[in-house]
Amino acid sequence: MIDTHAHLDAAADPADVLVERARAAGVDRIVSVGTKESSWHETLAIAERHDGVAAALGIHPHEAADGDVAALRDALQDSNAVAVGETGLDYFRDYAPREVQRRIFDEQLQLAAELGKPVIIHTRAAEEDTLAALAGFDGTVVMHCFSSPRLLEPALEREWYVSFAGNVTYKNAHDLRSAAYAVPAERLLAETDSPYLAPVPRRGRPNEPANVVHTVAALAHARNDNAAELAAQIETNARRCFDL
Repeated sequence: MIDTHAHLDAAADPADVLVERARAAGVDRIVSVGTKESSWHETLAIAERHDGVAAALGIHPHEAADGDVAALRDALQDSNAVAVGETGLDYFRDYAPREVQRRIFDEQLQLAAELGKPVIIHTRAAEEDTLAALAGFDGTVVMHCFSSPRLLEPALEREWYVSFAGNVTYKNAHDLRSAAYAVPAERLLAETDSPYLAPVPRRGRPNEPANVVHTVAALAHARNDNAAELAAQIETNARRCFDL
C-alpha cells in the first residue's frame, strides 16, 4: 500500500519511526512532500535513508512570498524527487499576497513542464484561478486532498489524478464520498497529508502514513469496491503517476 502525500519532516515523531510504523501496517511506499527550501532538504534526506520513500518538492502557497523557484529547480535534480509540489493557491488563509501566489504557482507549472514531472495541486477557496492557471498545462496533475466538488468535472474531463485524504472518512463528508465514487479507478489516489487530517478512527490525533489504510477502506466502502483490490489499483496508479 502507498501513502501518496505525507509531510514526514513536519511530524512530531521522528520520520524514521513513522516509516517503520507504516511498514508494520502494510504501507511500504510513501511520497513525502517538502513545502519550502528547508523542508526540501530534510525530505530528500529522509528519502535517501529509506527505500520506498520518494520526495515531492514544491513551494506551498503559504510560503510563496519567500519562494525561490531557481533553488527548487536545483533541488528537483535529486534522483529521489518525483514530483513538483505541493503548489497552488490558498485564498482561505492568504498567508502570501494573491498575486505572488499566482506568479509562484505559474513558475512551478512551467518548471514541472520543463522537467517532465507531475505537479501536486493545493487549492483552497481559489477554484477559478486554479483552473485558469492549469488551463495551459498539459502535464500530469494530482489534485491533492480533494475537497472541492466544483473541480470534479474538470478533473474528470482532463484526466487528472484525484487524491483523497482522511477527511473523506468524516461523518458529514458525503460530497467527498460521492466524488470518490465518480472518479475512475485508474485516476484515484489515497493519502494521509500527515500529520494533518487523521482519519476516523484516529481523528483527533496526529496523522501518520500508517493511517492511509483507513482512508483506503473508506474509499472502498464508498465505491462498493474490495479494499485489497482498490489498494492494489491505487498503488498501480501511483507508480504510473510518479514513475516509481
